[in-house]
Amino acid sequence: MNAWTRRTISGSAALSLALLSLTACGSSGSGPGADSIANTTVGLLLPEKSSSTRYEAFDKPLIEKSVASLCTKCTIDYANADNNETTQKMQFDALLEKGVKVILLDPVNAKDTAPWIEAAKAKGAKVVAYDRLASGDVAAYVSFDNARTGELQGNALLDALGPKATDANVVMINGAESDPNAASFKSGAHKSLDGKVKGIVYEQSGEWKPDVAAQKMNDAIHKLGKTGFQAVYVANDGMAASVIETLKAAGIKNVPVGGQDASVDAVQRVLTGEQTYTIYKPYQPETDAAGTIAVLLLKGLDVSSVASSITESNGAHIPSMLLTPIVVTKAKVAVTVIDGGLYTKDEVCTAAFTDACAAAGIQ
Repeated sequence: MNAWTRRTISGSAALSLALLSLTACGSSGSGPGADSIANTTVGLLLPEKSSSTRYEAFDKPLIEKSVASLCTKCTIDYANADNNETTQKMQFDALLEKGVKVILLDPVNAKDTAPWIEAAKAKGAKVVAYDRLASGDVAAYVSFDNARTGELQGNALLDALGPKATDANVVMINGAESDPNAASFKSGAHKSLDGKVKGIVYEQSGEWKPDVAAQKMNDAIHKLGKTGFQAVYVANDGMAASVIETLKAAGIKNVPVGGQDASVDAVQRVLTGEQTYTIYKPYQPETDAAGTIAVLLLKGLDVSSVASSITESNGAHIPSMLLTPIVVTKAKVAVTVIDGGLYTKDEVCTAAFTDACAAAGIQ
């Protein structure tokens, strides 16, 4: 599962082809194929909003913008499950009852969605797995190369340790076991770290919950002692923030800690040196891909010709768009998240971080 076979076509080229297809069909209701849209609603179900700010701040508004730019008559029916699988199932069922024919699903628990997908197919609806690969016969999958994300996280931790890496013990706080992305991040990180550090001396799931990550970090400190580890791999920024506070409370300093998602507070911690790195996933290419695929499916068009890759999952070959993540260190804040348009200088360099921004060359 989650083995990728790359095609020669790039993700950006695939999106360009998709946009050409939509233009030919008339995104605002003119041209051949436009009248075939019987239902102009796209369902959007996102998983949570407490551990990561990205879904409400970026994914939702950018997907709404993407769909609207391609289909002026289309609307988004949105719900966030706030990390509750039962809630998300009710939200999914509600969309089916409304007759929604295309659903973008970022599942709380990707392992249990196969019956959901079958229920959708029975009602003539198609499900696109967004950001996390849902189990079941989904119509398409849009995400980042998650194993590569884990590799980048591991490599960034090694860079931070430098020549001390071979003698370093590492604590790992992974994502939720119900999330296939977390497994990919974990395997990618192990690929980078195994054999390059002295050992992984403590490894637990933080369940994508900052309070759980703090508990696990406290447990690691209790078992290993304050000098029993030299770096901490953390799967995302929300958990990294709580791990950093836990280390501070224990009086532990100069231990590299990384995360991912490039939340603005994480970027600011990177600038001050509290957090060693984060991973920037340019959200707009991902949301544009999701919006493009959703509108193509609404129009009854085949998405396989515009996919940048194929994901193999339980024997199925799923048309996919998998994008490339980027490491953000202090030296790279300006050229990544600011120049990339994720944040403005003013959003990052608030009064408390003016000196840190200046030291990083952000003018």
